[in-house]
Amino acid sequence: MTFTYSLHKIFHPDSFGFSPDAYSRFKFGDDTMAAAFGTALAEGFIRDQLRYATRENQLVVVSSPYAFIPTATFAMKNHFVFRLNRWLAETGRPIVQEAKVHRTITYKEDYGELNASQRLNLIGNDSFHIDKAFLEGKTVIFLDDIRITGSHEKMILRMVDDYELKNDLYLLYFAELANPLIHPNIENYLNYHYVKSIFDLEKIIQGDSFMINTRIVKYILNYDYDSFCIFLQNQSDNFVNLLYNMALGNGYHTIDAYARNLGFIKRFIYPTNNIKA
Repeated sequence: MTFTYSLHKIFHPDSFGFSPDAYSRFKFGDDTMAAAFGTALAEGFIRDQLRYATRENQLVVVSSPYAFIPTATFAMKNHFVFRLNRWLAETGRPIVQEAKVHRTITYKEDYGELNASQRLNLIGNDSFHIDKAFLEGKTVIFLDDIRITGSHEKMILRMVDDYELKNDLYLLYFAELANPLIHPNIENYLNYHYVKSIFDLEKIIQGDSFMINTRIVKYILNYDYDSFCIFLQNQSDNFVNLLYNMALGNGYHTIDAYARNLGFIKRFIYPTNNIKA
């Protein structure tokens, strides 16, 4: 059995049920916003779905697929699990286990700008992988931040078919675009509602609750070179090294569009020729 649940349904382009600024900050690594969203999703899921469930299967929570750098959803997942575990413990149920969906392809395109067919074409050649044996006999919760066209959901369900998973499944979203007349690029309206330029990232990065993710890394590496250089020189050495390590971990050094900015980061970290990278 497969069940879908979303905490917020978007029917109007000016009404979301949550703050667009908060969502934008969440997408660029503000863990305070991730905590608010993850906790709210867990409480809604418990209230509307889980408390009525009669089966006591072990729950396994799976965040949105990633390779090396986690997505923003990964941070939301942490707080979803924290809140869900409290309820499970209080009601005598087994606490959550976690699993990961591995993906193989990275791309530089801004997914939020694309329509439904473009999204499916972009990720259609990707492949998702999960540990089938670990999931056997358990109820699996696939977690994501927003459902716009269902392209990622199609890929998850394709993986379910490929692995012949027989588990009960929940597909959970913080929000869902429920009006098909609204263009899918409303996702980028939300993504960039707070972040209008690279310099808007500074309050997030230099705050007390920053968690790096794929979106912020790609955004910085793809930014206008001159502005990027000014921005980077205002950041801590710890952040610059983290940015470089994450970029390498996701293979972004193989993408031509990121080469110039990555070259500057490398020179920033290794400023003299007698220190080898």
